[in-house]
Amino acid sequence: MNKGILTVGIILLALIALNLLNVLNNYSTGSELDYYLLKETTDAAMVDALDKSYLRTCGLYRIDKEKFVESFLYRFASNIDASRGYKIGFYDINEVPPKVSVKIDSLTTLNFNSSGNDGDKSEAANISTSYDAILESNFLTDTQTEIGLNVDDDMCKDLNKIS
Repeated sequence: MNKGILTVGIILLALIALNLLNVLNNYSTGSELDYYLLKETTDAAMVDALDKSYLRTCGLYRIDKEKFVESFLYRFASNIDASRGYKIGFYDINEVPPKVSVKIDSLTTLNFNSSGNDGDKSEAANISTSYDAILESNFLTDTQTEIGLNVDDDMCKDLNKIS
C-alpha cells in the first residue's frame, strides 16, 4: 500500500512539474514572439504611412497618423495567434519627426484545473510588450535638403516657424 501511494505521488509531482514547465515555456516564448511581431509590424506600418509628397515638398519625413494606425492594425491582425487575446495601445504618434510608441498586452489563458467538474477555472497571464520607433534616414540628398530650406509652400510654413 505504501509503495502504491508513493508511486501515485511521484506521478502527480511529475505532472505538476511538466505543467509548470509548459506554462513557463509558453510565457517566455510568447514574450519573444510578441516583441518581434510588434517590432516588424511597427516598422513596416511606418514605412507604409510615409507621406511622400511632404518629403518631396519640404525635404523631411512625415507619417500620416491614420494611415499608420490602419496599416498597423491590418498587419498585426493578419499575423497574430488566434489562441491569445491582444490589447493594443498607441501612446505617442508624432508626424514630424516620425515617432511612435506602441504597447500590446497579450493574454495567454492558463488552465490549472485538470478536471472539468468545477467548471472552467482559468487564469490569464498578461504579457506586456512596448516598442518605440523613430523613422530616420542618413541618406537625404542635397536636392532634398535644398528644397526643404528654400520652399515657401503652405505645407512647410509650420515647419519654418519651428526652426
